Amino acid sequence: MEEPDETDFQQGEVPDALAGERLDKVAAILFQDFSRAELTRWIGAGDLTLNGETVKPKTKVFGGEQLQLIAQVRDLEAWHEPQAMALDVIYEDADILVLNKPAGLVVHPGAGNRDRTLVNGLLHYRRTLAELPRAGIVHRLDKDTSGLMVVAASSAAYRYLVAAIQARQVARHYVAVCEGAMVAGQDIDTSIGRDPRARKRQAVRDDGKPAFTEVRVRDRYRVHTLIEARLGSGRTHQIRVHLQSIGHPLVGDRLYGSRGRIPKGAEASMVQLLQSFPRQALHAAHLAFEHPVSKEFMAFDQPPPEDFAHLTELLAADADLSQVVDAGS
Repeated sequence: MEEPDETDFQQGEVPDALAGERLDKVAAILFQDFSRAELTRWIGAGDLTLNGETVKPKTKVFGGEQLQLIAQVRDLEAWHEPQAMALDVIYEDADILVLNKPAGLVVHPGAGNRDRTLVNGLLHYRRTLAELPRAGIVHRLDKDTSGLMVVAASSAAYRYLVAAIQARQVARHYVAVCEGAMVAGQDIDTSIGRDPRARKRQAVRDDGKPAFTEVRVRDRYRVHTLIEARLGSGRTHQIRVHLQSIGHPLVGDRLYGSRGRIPKGAEASMVQLLQSFPRQALHAAHLAFEHPVSKEFMAFDQPPPEDFAHLTELLAADADLSQVVDAGS
């Protein structure tokens, strides 16, 4: 049965950091429960107003304006259902939580994942998060990406962190294992948009949104590379798309071209692991930002989980064994 429509009321203030941006873009940052297309439609219909007035989606904001949304929406997702689950919270105070998300956990409810998401667990862990947009989620990790996330726990922190991420003031560093022996690191500055041939994929596109990833080599194996990736933007699947675009898809990332590449003469355990690695080998290892309220600089580091560590250990052992064999030839 189709769910009934409900009236949704939300309001927010335009952060000064977003001065000069289009209204539809700002609305998409402040009201992240909804798609930009929905918000643009509501702006045009007068359901989303700027200081109480109906304006065009392309209207530029100055900072400090009040946005108010009163619209008919469908409540198809369990955004407000607390569910008990084990959360690896590594820091918390009245304004933020920093947690280590395991691979396999979806961040928020959506099609195919109505509940048992990180949002549901957070709402059980701290009930007051229900008062915030998206339960305080200000950025996300893909389901099968592990690692560090910061969650806002107060309205002031939510506004600050949303603006800080938009202004690239939150440092997010990842480690990943990609296929192919990368000769050197590089900066990838290519736009990303939806893949017109596959709805669930993103792709490098001239008409996409600007995206910048700084890639540096940490270790080289025989036919794989351990890299560090630093985000200069936060597009969907950004690291995965950018690494695929330069011919180095992530190990285990079947969606973006991983072929389960095997070093010549590798031991059976290595072959099995590379062919069956169950997720993209990507981990959010470092997170740094200014605390939204105290303004203290905060930095967190989290080592990769066991599956990732096991992968790099086997790759390193294979590379070392290969060097011994070559030296004895």
